[in-house]
Amino acid sequence: MGDDTAGATVTGGGLVLPLALIEVGHLLDLLDEFVTVLEDSQHTADAGTTALAPDPYPDDREASAAFREATQTAILERRLADVGTVRAALAEAVGDATPEHAGEGLQAARVIIADPDLDAWLRTLTALRLVLASRLGVSGADDHDPEDPRFGVYDWLGFRLDQLVRAADARDGLDHETWI
Repeated sequence: MGDDTAGATVTGGGLVLPLALIEVGHLLDLLDEFVTVLEDSQHTADAGTTALAPDPYPDDREASAAFREATQTAILERRLADVGTVRAALAEAVGDATPEHAGEGLQAARVIIADPDLDAWLRTLTALRLVLASRLGVSGADDHDPEDPRFGVYDWLGFRLDQLVRAADARDGLDHETWI
């Protein structure tokens, strides 16, 4: 079969990420909200989307504006395509299943992430986490209170992101612990 790596399984053509149906539903909702934030960012400055594309030339407003103008559309299109890739894998994993009762939401779904799609997953989960961090005021480890319930989704995204990175490292024969 594959190597079990902290919840994600390495397969010949990619990774399998086990998620409860309720997790899939929450992630799909987050993706919908993220698309709205991305689309709105074309018209309004937003701290969350600014975190996704920090100012490349903080001392030169003109150069920063020119860079942003030249790259913003391509970055937005890539982020939207990445969201589409993640959504497609989630939709395929659950099919027509929807958790109508709390117990059904705990049923497992096997989300298959093909090797070419892994980067889209990593970029999307990271971007979601960055937007949440900006909304929560997290700019460093000291700003995060694991006991504060507002950080639940932020922590969950970090947990799932870590699982994917560890599985990808295992697939590539890397020892994740040696570079931490």
